[in-house]
Order: sequence, then structure tokens, then C-alpha cells
Amino acid sequence: MINWFPGHMNKTLKQMHELNKLCNCFVYVLDARSPKACLNPEFVKVIGDKPIVYVLNKSDKANESATTKWKQYFNNLPNSKCVVTNATISKSCGVIVSAIMDLLKDKVEQNKTNQVNFVFRAMVMGVPNSGKSTIVNNLCGKSRAVTGDKAGVTKNVQWVTVNPTLQIMDTPGTLWPSFEDEDLAYQLAYIGSIKDDVLNIAEVAGKLAIKLINIKSKFAENYKLTLTREYDITNDEDWIEVLGLVARKRGCILKGNEIDYERVSTLILNDFRKGVLGRITFSLPD
Repeated sequence: MINWFPGHMNKTLKQMHELNKLCNCFVYVLDARSPKACLNPEFVKVIGDKPIVYVLNKSDKANESATTKWKQYFNNLPNSKCVVTNATISKSCGVIVSAIMDLLKDKVEQNKTNQVNFVFRAMVMGVPNSGKSTIVNNLCGKSRAVTGDKAGVTKNVQWVTVNPTLQIMDTPGTLWPSFEDEDLAYQLAYIGSIKDDVLNIAEVAGKLAIKLINIKSKFAENYKLTLTREYDITNDEDWIEVLGLVARKRGCILKGNEIDYERVSTLILNDFRKGVLGRITFSLPD
């Protein structure tokens, strides 16, 4: 079973509990390729009954039909709105501000009536590498938050101003102390929410390869593989074989004609995360 819960995540959860009273709303960022795996049960305790804007980010890499179903699902939850984004596109995250203000419209109107200049505050939360800091920078129009295409880049809580009436708080990506669902844990590994260097990268890449083969993605086409049988994701020999097939097609070979498992695994994971293997969503709403 995969587990990764470094000390700074525990610290972040404590800070989020302490700071939630300052927040009028929460911006819950989810990777659109795996929204179910990105739902951190620890965040429920932080949010309580306050409004939530669910953000299906990295939508350009997810299946469009699945994203539509997830958006409908989150919009049907109480006191919630859902928006779809690709935060790498400049000024694309204005829909988040609109959703926040729509959820807080009663308070906005009350402040107008009372002629009160009030600054609303929203906490941005999500698992590592879901794109929170990219969204923060998109909203602010400047590089206020450190970003990177790997887990664990943001280390500290930071407040930033979006406009005269809205401030948002960027928080470090946070998982939960232990995973009960092994498949969801692997999904987080696939999308880069768990650091590669704490994983058996060959096993993660091999299981991803078989999952992509079984859902009829572009995996075999991309690597020009001729597959003559079905593969079982729970069978170690199967994913090792698939890694070998890709390695020989892409020249990931060591001296003595041995498979370079680290190199081929990195190749597959990078291709998936860049969207080279197609627009993939791993699960639909229950």
C-alpha cells in the first residue's frame, strides 16, 4: 500500500483548522483526471458548512464527458458550485471569482446595503500537484506563488490579494495520514500527487500502463505495441512485461540487453502527465 504523509502536511492541516474561521469560502482544487482520488477526507473537518467552489483543474488532460459528469455531481452538492479550468491559460480562472461571489451573494448585497467595504477571504486547498499555486498566480495576474510540476512545491501558507474585495490563501498540497483504497492511492501516484522518489516507480508506471491499456487509451498506439492478450493489473509479471515491451520500442536498454526500468517508467509517467497518451479520467461519480 502506498503512503506518504510528511511532517509539513500534518502542520498544514493544523494551520487550516486554525485559519478556517477567517475564511468565508473554500476553493477546493481537484485534478480533473482523478477527482475522486483528490477528495481529502481531512478537508471535510476544515470546511464545515461553509461554501465551497470545486475546481476541476487540468481539464485539458481529462476526458470531456467525464468532466461534465463530475461538474454536475459537484454542482448538486449543497452550498457548492463547480467550475472547470486549465489554469495554465492566462486569465482563465476568473470563473472561480465569479463562483465565489455567487455563493456569497447574500453577504455581498448586505454589505452594499450597509455601505460596508468588506474583504472576503477564501482558502485554496487540494492535494499536491493539483495546480493550486498556478490558479493563485492566474487569479492575481502575477507570479505570487511558487509552482512546479511535482508534488510538494508549496511549503507555507500565504495570503494574496485578487482584487479590492477578495483575498485568497494558498496552502501546501495535503494528503491524509493513510489510504484505505489502494486504487485511489495509485491514481494519486499516476497524476504526480505523491513524490516519485518515495514510490516503486516501476510498479506505478507498470500498473498505469495496464490501466491505460484496459480502458482502450492511446497507450498501445503511442508506443506502437502489438498486444495479443489481456493484462492483469494485479499480476506483477504482466506489468513487468508491458514495461519491457515499451522499453524495447523506445530504446530504454542497458548494457547486456537488460531493460532500463527506471528510464522507461519515467518515460511512461511523463507522457501520461503531459497528456501524450490521451485525455484520461480514471473514475466517474458514484
